[in-house]
Amino acid sequence: MSCFQIGNRQVGDGNPAYFIADLSANHDGTLARALKLIRQAKRSGADAAKFQHFRAPKIVSDRGFRGLDAQLSHQAKWRKSVYEVYQDASLPWEWTLDLKACCDDEGIEFFSTPYDFEAVNMLDPYLGVYKIGSGDITWPEMLERIAGKKKPVILSTGASDISDVRQAMRVMQPINPRLALLQCNTNYTGSLDSFDHIHLNVLRTYQSMFPDVIVGLSDHTPGHATVLGAVALGGKIIEKHFTDDPDREGPDHAFSMSPQGWREMVERTRELERALGSAKKFIAKNEQETVIVQRRCLRAARNLLAGDRIDRSDIDVLRPAPDGAIFPYEIDKVIGRRVRRPIDKGQHFTWAALENPVISFHPFSEPSQKPRAVDRERAYAAQSKKGSLA
Repeated sequence: MSCFQIGNRQVGDGNPAYFIADLSANHDGTLARALKLIRQAKRSGADAAKFQHFRAPKIVSDRGFRGLDAQLSHQAKWRKSVYEVYQDASLPWEWTLDLKACCDDEGIEFFSTPYDFEAVNMLDPYLGVYKIGSGDITWPEMLERIAGKKKPVILSTGASDISDVRQAMRVMQPINPRLALLQCNTNYTGSLDSFDHIHLNVLRTYQSMFPDVIVGLSDHTPGHATVLGAVALGGKIIEKHFTDDPDREGPDHAFSMSPQGWREMVERTRELERALGSAKKFIAKNEQETVIVQRRCLRAARNLLAGDRIDRSDIDVLRPAPDGAIFPYEIDKVIGRRVRRPIDKGQHFTWAALENPVISFHPFSEPSQKPRAVDRERAYAAQSKKGSLA
């Protein structure tokens, strides 16, 4: 996966997930409210505040939508016509400088998705990165125009198949290698059924097909499950809609996330990123002591005298395993050796307490003769007095 710079943040491989708060039409037609949402998004942990620059006549056909005879999908709940809703939700272009200035003051990146060529050119002085919505993935002219600005480009891929994505990449990659693909499902109802249709494993497909492209998620499902799943699968850019009140009337509020929910999402993601950690398997720093208390080692099953030859019945495999102890996987190297100095029952074996030669016995050979228990105890006591215990 590649990396590119957005403002003062490095985005991509080896970096934390980058969060874009899509404020979209949640400004409800007032600049003061738009500025308020920018500040709230920053306090909630967003890295960027994104708007949408569109003009109704340049994005929807009033005649075309009226000709459908019914408003479909999430638009079915709109009280006004599709054209009227887009007209009401459009962002006045004269706000752009104020929005950018507010983002700069708050230390959050200013984003926008342009929906016509004039918007692309107007926004260029204010943007460090371009976002392309899912609906424009099949518009090569727009893809080419935005890619040609030579700034990082983030493309959402909702309501498209892999041939659409491949074709969009063919248009943009030769012009601009700094690209990101966001898996997306463009059902904006907020229904729990959307979990069956988000298909996060597409991120694996994108990583395989486009290894030099950053991947991520543009999400409209409730809660945090899809975001956490996307990050676990390698997603590095997360976009979700943001509002201060999901109960407000407007086309985007109902499926937008509140400041509290957004903050929780970011915090849970940062925890997940810490937990994902390294792909290398090693004893973690905080496991150094549990290695001792949980692992087993070889311990004497009885008091052993110097010169005793060890067989399996002389060995217990027990916790703990202090430094220098012999681990169970080396038991075959211990059996057959002689004891160099006395070892107490329950004491762990060390290589220093054993003689070097390993004597192999045929499995059917006669067991060696051992001293009687009384004689062994006397000898053991005598050796102990000399201070020669291991």
